[in-house]
Amino acid sequence: MSRAVIRARAAQRGSVQVGAVCVLAASLLWATTGTAASFAPGVGPLAIGAMAMGVGGLLQALLAARPIARQAQQLRDRGGTVLVGAVSVALYPLAFYSSMRLAGVAVGTAVSVGMAPLASAVIERVADRRRLTRRWQFGAALGLLGTVSICAAEATGTGHAAGPDSVGAAAVGIGLGFLAASTYAVYSWAAHRLITGGIGARASMGAVFGLGGLGLVPVLIATGGPLVGSWGNAAVGAYMAVVPMFAGYVLFGWGLAHVSASTATTLSLLEPAGAAVLAVLVVGERLPVLGWFGIALVLGCLVVLTLPVASASIPQNRGRQHSGRVKDRIATNTSRP
Repeated sequence: MSRAVIRARAAQRGSVQVGAVCVLAASLLWATTGTAASFAPGVGPLAIGAMAMGVGGLLQALLAARPIARQAQQLRDRGGTVLVGAVSVALYPLAFYSSMRLAGVAVGTAVSVGMAPLASAVIERVADRRRLTRRWQFGAALGLLGTVSICAAEATGTGHAAGPDSVGAAAVGIGLGFLAASTYAVYSWAAHRLITGGIGARASMGAVFGLGGLGLVPVLIATGGPLVGSWGNAAVGAYMAVVPMFAGYVLFGWGLAHVSASTATTLSLLEPAGAAVLAVLVVGERLPVLGWFGIALVLGCLVVLTLPVASASIPQNRGRQHSGRVKDRIATNTSRP
């Protein structure tokens, strides 16, 4: 194996691992949202969602003002992708928090977060003709099963299925969960496509999330009264906007520069696992054995997707006739984690 090929392979692995770390860090920040929201029970889901994603998105646009200005023409040329991503950004928090309110936290989280990797896979397959590796499929299956186990354990631990007021409300909540999963997958795909199309991560994320944030401003004005009703509610809203949404999505944008949208959404399955642990440590909830089993499955998913593929050493005397096959194998193994 030539030194150039070895260096290229090492660089590819390093890039993927950097992207994975950024997405995992973002997921840990997102995992704090449920615990934070528990300190403002009087604030509705639309207000929480609009505050978190709306203000967080506008902060991203402000931070990326110069990169956006420099690449304004490129963003205009890809205006359709930007608009699709922005609309998805605006819809996601409204659907996600409403799903948890109507169907219950466990069911809403299972559908909204657990279905996102599958939605991403479908989008990439249809839009980009991207083939999914067996490694991704195995990792995604572990993550999805772990997420469902965690949410089922949380529901059992609270003593009820999820607490919806009616079957109709639960059905609407589940539908909104599917909408949240789909919009999460769409804006992740849109941002990844802009970044891989030559637009910087800051400009891509700033444009998509800034426009999405603008779309959430009317919702925040109409529903955000309770956020200013007390210092505690205001502190929760500020935290949600600045830490998990602004900082979290900055990290997520860096991650999308190195990994595909389907891989990023799969790695973000760490969010419900982290949220469950925080609920035990901070809120004082108890997690049954099934929940810890689910966390172990999610961690297994992350190991499968982030560990580099082991490379077999090739004897020097094998000859040049193998170099073409070696390069093909390297391209196949390193195209995605």
